[in-house]
Amino acid sequence: MTPQELRTLCLSFNATVEEFPFNPETSVFKVLGKLFALTDLDARPLKVNLKCDPEDAIRLRAEHPDLIVPGWHMNKRHWNTVTADGDLPDHLVRELVEDSYDLVVAGLPRADRLRLDRP
Repeated sequence: MTPQELRTLCLSFNATVEEFPFNPETSVFKVLGKLFALTDLDARPLKVNLKCDPEDAIRLRAEHPDLIVPGWHMNKRHWNTVTADGDLPDHLVRELVEDSYDLVVAGLPRADRLRLDRP
């Protein structure tokens, strides 16, 4: 996956914005103010921090030990750092980004979730 593909994917989700609260290099993708992806799009290799169900996080780390690791500078139980331009299939990276977005949305207040469902 290229940096532009990752950025486009993250911004394709409903009510998503890209912000730079830490520095001009670190893209933070949020849905209604809540972080679901964090990356430096110019870094090589391209890595992205993504929220993950704790049990899935452990399984994914075991299946892809060099490409999916505990989230760098994040809660290691709930976040993984994923190498997006490595040997992981693009479809898996897309699924992990979507899962991260969905987990964050599931934690939003009901009124916000309903607002996201409206066209």
